[in-house]
Amino acid sequence: MITKTRKTKETNITISLNLHGTGKSNIETDVGFLNHMLESFSKHSLIDMDIKCVGDTHIDDHHSVEDVGIVLGSLLAEAIYPIKNMERFGSANIVMDEACVSCDLDLSNRPFLVYDLNVSGKVGLFDTELVEEFFRAFVLNARISTHIIELRGKNKHHIIEAAFKSMAVAIRRAIQKNERVGIPSTKDVL
Repeated sequence: MITKTRKTKETNITISLNLHGTGKSNIETDVGFLNHMLESFSKHSLIDMDIKCVGDTHIDDHHSVEDVGIVLGSLLAEAIYPIKNMERFGSANIVMDEACVSCDLDLSNRPFLVYDLNVSGKVGLFDTELVEEFFRAFVLNARISTHIIELRGKNKHHIIEAAFKSMAVAIRRAIQKNERVGIPSTKDVL
């Protein structure tokens, strides 16, 4: 397990993770929907995660959601780079009832996000615009190139959950150990 803490005037976050775990998690962010998404992410990525976030949710959930993405992404980068003996590329199409979301990613050490989910509004009390904020913060700090594309769907909860699960499975596939690949780049560095 590796651990990172980040404290600002808006949030106090501590995250621990085990990159090659079993998908166990203990998530406490005071943002119920985010907890649900991160528990699902942990389960399907097989990354063990303990996340504790105390944030200014009396204002709104924005700072907590974005800052958890920052800390989780930077911790993932710490666990991955310099990349060696991992597949590097991951892809998954995940179905949840009527929804299907694709995630393709590259542990490239070059952050980029293509985000195409049609989920405006709210899921319960959760502002769906925060989904993109989380993924952007996570991807930029993890330094991965990621495309998250809604293929179909109507229910916002299903679409968002399929997005988190598709990213989880894509990451699980990308971090899979493979001694034969060495440094998975023709440049010999990532």
